[in-house]
Amino acid sequence: MSTGSVQKIQPGKLKDEIESGYAAMDKKNAAQRLYDRDPLSWKSDAENIKSINSRLGWLDVPTNAKELIEFANQIKSEGYKHAVLLGMGGSSLCSEVARETFGPKAGYPELLVLDNTAPDAILDLQKKIDLKKTLFMAASKSGGTMETISFFKYFYEQLKSTGFADPGKNFIAITDDATPLVKMADEYHFRKIFINRGDIGGRYSVLSDFGLLPMALMGIDIEAMLASTRQMRELCRLENAAANNPGVSLGAALGTAQVNGYDKVTFVMSSSIQAFGYWVEQLIAESTGKEGKGLIPVTGEDIGAPDVYGKDRVFVHMYLSTDNNKIEAEKLSTLEKAGYPIVYIEVADKLALGGEYYRWEVATSIAGSIIGINPFDEPNVAEGKKNTNDLLEEWTKDGQFKKAPPLLKENELLIYGSDKIKHIPDRGQIPLRDFIDAFTDMVKPGDYLSLLCYFEEKEERTKSLQGWRMHLRDQLKVATTLAYGPRYLHSTGQLHKGGPATGAYIILMGNDKEPLPIPDQKFGFNILNEAQSLGDFRSLNDKGRKVLYIQLGKDIDKGLKDLLQLITPTA
Repeated sequence: MSTGSVQKIQPGKLKDEIESGYAAMDKKNAAQRLYDRDPLSWKSDAENIKSINSRLGWLDVPTNAKELIEFANQIKSEGYKHAVLLGMGGSSLCSEVARETFGPKAGYPELLVLDNTAPDAILDLQKKIDLKKTLFMAASKSGGTMETISFFKYFYEQLKSTGFADPGKNFIAITDDATPLVKMADEYHFRKIFINRGDIGGRYSVLSDFGLLPMALMGIDIEAMLASTRQMRELCRLENAAANNPGVSLGAALGTAQVNGYDKVTFVMSSSIQAFGYWVEQLIAESTGKEGKGLIPVTGEDIGAPDVYGKDRVFVHMYLSTDNNKIEAEKLSTLEKAGYPIVYIEVADKLALGGEYYRWEVATSIAGSIIGINPFDEPNVAEGKKNTNDLLEEWTKDGQFKKAPPLLKENELLIYGSDKIKHIPDRGQIPLRDFIDAFTDMVKPGDYLSLLCYFEEKEERTKSLQGWRMHLRDQLKVATTLAYGPRYLHSTGQLHKGGPATGAYIILMGNDKEPLPIPDQKFGFNILNEAQSLGDFRSLNDKGRKVLYIQLGKDIDKGLKDLLQLITPTA
């Protein structure tokens, strides 16, 4: 049996260790125990066993594709032009992958995703759609995700203000049973409520209603995709030899790499499936980043020569043979000769991503068993949410956030720092570039550096930030990541707070000019966005992390340009 996709693992300098990892998996009967749903593969205490037992529904392949397709056909026949996913993390990233990978299909609604609370992001999306011809999907496993509920209330009121007789008809909910969102959907007369299986965690939910329904709505052949999933499941379930099992071998290689200090999983993605990195980044980071351990996924870095990398990298090249991968192949060959472990996965076609989702879910769970963590919980996510809620209460009471004075001010730029960096000498008197250099000098070999952005994602902004990112990677020779908030709070946020204390973080906050009220709240989206950025800053500070917090001012593009001109030699 074959999925049409081919995996090859070149262990590099970890050859002996990875082969020992395979042998250990064989001795533990890892594949059989996974499908026996044995929680002792990961943890033995009562609390973790209960958590694990409630999160293994993803091992099954869904059987309700026809129901989802029928609903999608109904929406298509009614002439809807757009389908907008309102969600965060596991509820949204799979839709972003589908949207970017497959694109619009004639006759079907175009899929859009809203997972950014910056007012400009919401208003720009609204400009793209006809409210009356748009189906909104409020997606939240817990049914209480603040961003999802706020997005729903905003667009419901926008639709209602047009005089539309039955706004609820343009909304559906995807959630677990008996959640607050179910109650809200009933109250607002949603068109339909899709109840997802409760034993599937958010980041493992791509092959459930959370991922499959948006795909069906945009015209993707989800039955063909699930056929690929079923083939991969059988290969992972029936092949007991770890070295030949596509999911177990991958997980054993990555888990063994982490234990041996190769914890930066660096993805080199083929152009047609570039967006797959968004989803797998969350899966790995949120699943393994806890108890001071974890794999750090690195997506979107430009591939470089061996001399820009530390001895902590393992590379994963996922590609379609129909794409032009010549440059990547040549550079990876050089890295392979330098002894870096490299995983090659040739994906048969875009629909074969159904099998790849499943492969990576198996691999992540197996890697977790080797690392020694529970890959199905997210113990540190609640900390950021609490800090955000506390800040919103503070703002509601006082009309402002309480902040310490900035460490440095340059033009409209305000720079704050965590306790970990307050020893930088003369920090209030030195130029901004020297201050940033002093911060990055704290980043040591084996660390990683993240740029975390709280403003609307735009191509030119991302291009500028990517340039800074690559400058930092080449200068410091450490892994770098670039992410937009609040999306990353539901993705890599768990890793930042619960994983190894090797991260350094630069939070960039843009204060939108437009306040944009949230119905039934005393604060608007601008305040929510800022509270989320400050909440994460507080959480990272509480964990003793190295953090810079930079306010760009109300003119985000000018602030970003000023910052980059001040700190980068070539800007």
